[in-house]
Amino acid sequence: MPAQKSQTPPSLPGVLDSASLARYRKEFEREARNRQSMNAITTTPVNKVALNRAAVCALDNSFSVHLPENKATAQNSSGRCWIFAALNTFRVKAIAEMKLGEEFELSQAHVCFWDKLEKANYFLENILVTLEEPVGSRVLDYLLAAPIQDGGQWHMFTNVIRKHGVVPKSVMPETDSSSNTGLMNHFVTERLRTFAKELREGAGGKSDAKTQAKLRTRKDAMMAEIYRMLCMHLGVPPETFHWQWRDKDRNFHRSGTITPQGFYKKFVNIDLEATVCLIHDPRPMHRFDEVYTVQYLGNVTGGSPVLYLNVDLETMKAAAIQQLKDGEPVWFGCDVGKFLDRDSGAMCPGLFDYSQTYGWDGSAGLDKAGRLMYGHSAMNHAMVFTGVDLNDTGKPNRWRIENSWSDKGGDKGFYQMSDRWFDDYNFEVVVQTKYVPKKSLRALQRTPVVLPPWDPMGSLAL
Repeated sequence: MPAQKSQTPPSLPGVLDSASLARYRKEFEREARNRQSMNAITTTPVNKVALNRAAVCALDNSFSVHLPENKATAQNSSGRCWIFAALNTFRVKAIAEMKLGEEFELSQAHVCFWDKLEKANYFLENILVTLEEPVGSRVLDYLLAAPIQDGGQWHMFTNVIRKHGVVPKSVMPETDSSSNTGLMNHFVTERLRTFAKELREGAGGKSDAKTQAKLRTRKDAMMAEIYRMLCMHLGVPPETFHWQWRDKDRNFHRSGTITPQGFYKKFVNIDLEATVCLIHDPRPMHRFDEVYTVQYLGNVTGGSPVLYLNVDLETMKAAAIQQLKDGEPVWFGCDVGKFLDRDSGAMCPGLFDYSQTYGWDGSAGLDKAGRLMYGHSAMNHAMVFTGVDLNDTGKPNRWRIENSWSDKGGDKGFYQMSDRWFDDYNFEVVVQTKYVPKKSLRALQRTPVVLPPWDPMGSLAL
């Protein structure tokens, strides 16, 4: 039988053929700017190459509204920014109450311990209520992805505080694992996934009350193991502690034995019920003056749900500005990775001239709604506003920020955000309800719209 001649397969739509590749190369090499950009970017980070020197020189650390500030904190190699930012707002109250110096901190490790223990319990409870979900389902995959990740949201923080209180950092200081959470998270997550498998298999395809009761008995032993692991990594959280101090004028004070909840009530005592989390989500399918929540987003079983009141930018800014004018810092969440220069501490699109490298401005050609819908932006970092610079008409030019990346970079660890950056990449602020229009607050009386777990509004600050 004669051998058949090989045939060249027909060209398929979408295939990168040699002619196209040759054309791409020729077009690249024809432009001197492309070659210059390659020479620069292959040896230097692109943000350094694109940094606009004139914009850096124009940065100004003076603000027309500027709150007193304390020494910048450091979350180190952990995703606890939401805890650091929230405690940084709390310590303002504690420092004033006890007349302390600027270096006083509340224990981030204490909140971290209870958050992770509560998250473990929340995860196992969600496993028990999703027993009928098949292996490989999107919901089950979501739950298993990161049961005790470092990230969180404002309501998750307040859930922990209401239940477990706060303590000074000296009472429960940082540990290696609180500052470097990777290995701790890895091993606790490994146990939780093993426990999830055991619970699901132990159910035998049933989810009736008798089965649930039997599994929860086993779950209690599982939680005891997680508690033990967390104590090894973070230390045993105090039930009570003795508190005494010298204030900044060297006067001695003694409070005596106190609980974490008692310390919070005596030295912080912020009315958490009077705060609201405002978001700016301009996606066309979502309405302003509507309240949203996210399925399976939380940490404390039986705690308050994560609630977002969606408002326009003007409402969000007006509330934040008024709270700052009244001397209160503002917790906020943003997409921190965009147009950020950590050395100068500036967050500003005009700080970089990507058109001279890529030939386009670096905005991805999407507006804020488009970036949310196409996966290019989400809330991923929490910080604190401590000031704002207002122009002669009362409109904001720039915002002053307390970060938790140590006192290196920016103005001793304090950053600044242009108002244009706020428009594009800031997604939420937490303010007192008295600063929000009543027409917007009425939405909180309605049943929240439930978003799926994988919605961008379900992202966590790290």
